[in-house]
Amino acid sequence: MDTIAVTNFSLRNIRKKYGSAVPEWQKGKVIIMKYAIIGAGGTGGILGFYMTKADRDVTLIARGRHLAAMQEKGLAVEKMWDGTTETIPVKATDMEHYDEQPDVVLVCVKGYSLEDTIPFIQRVAKPSTIVIPVLNIYGTGAKMQEQLPKLLVTDGCIYVSANIKEPGVLIQHGRILRVVYGVRNMSSQKVNVKRAHSEEIMDVLKNIKKDFDDSGIDGVLSENIQRDALEKFSYVSPIGAAGLYYHATAADFQREGEQRETFKTMIREITALAEAMGVPFERNMVEVNLKILSSLAPEATTSMQRDVMEGKDSEIDGLVYEVVRMGERYHVPVPMYAKVAKKLRRSANKCGASFATHL
Repeated sequence: MDTIAVTNFSLRNIRKKYGSAVPEWQKGKVIIMKYAIIGAGGTGGILGFYMTKADRDVTLIARGRHLAAMQEKGLAVEKMWDGTTETIPVKATDMEHYDEQPDVVLVCVKGYSLEDTIPFIQRVAKPSTIVIPVLNIYGTGAKMQEQLPKLLVTDGCIYVSANIKEPGVLIQHGRILRVVYGVRNMSSQKVNVKRAHSEEIMDVLKNIKKDFDDSGIDGVLSENIQRDALEKFSYVSPIGAAGLYYHATAADFQREGEQRETFKTMIREITALAEAMGVPFERNMVEVNLKILSSLAPEATTSMQRDVMEGKDSEIDGLVYEVVRMGERYHVPVPMYAKVAKKLRRSANKCGASFATHL
């Protein structure tokens, strides 16, 4: 593979030009925001990589060998579509040693690690800090808002396919890189009303979008984040569930056959759920998700598949079993999900695996 080494960490140039102090919420002015990204894997690490390249003030919160490698050698990203590898220095530390007050916290951990982030956010956040969860599990923002009542917690999701290849190295399977985020219902949000008007909050959310866009990330400030997050769920849940069910790679779903039909059926079941939940999709999500799938490297797999195969904790409860529970809650038949969940529970029980959670 060709290697592109990037050694000039030029954030200092921005600081020199605009000053070291991070401006407060000032409408119409340049806002240089400080980002803390919790998690440095296929989601947080990718975001941190591209935002750091674009000279944004980003600190990755990580741990273990991955953290040590980033601190010593920087963060590398291998791009499967062109065979190149790019390495850049990044700011990285662990929760215990992070001593800044971020303007924005991007939460990029797996659903089962979410609880561990709450005390950290409570410690480092200032009243104006905005928290954006970027997880696979639907409804994460509302759950975090209950635990962080003094902060504004949006909802969010990401379109990316990447994972940690080895400590300090990420592998990105396809070009797609999009973050969708937004406030669930601005009029019902009780937090931060005293410190800023909703228009000023929106100005900051728009600046976040600009930082994403300037970093080569497709930033989408959603006007209906419940629907948009559920649209993302209509991809990540079926591909993860079907991938695990068949032990399949992207190639198995990119060609016609049983695996592809199962994937499409599960998307349709999520579509029926969305209708029952009052957030009907405005696009044909089968067509949308097949297009996303076509952009992936044939050998790509999902993080849930990799976690389960490696005997790690996984998001199987939130991505598979929860859909069965949602079907019961909204009286929507989800027979394919029920079939997949039954097999996965049976396999988990035989193996005594840690991901065998309750239905």
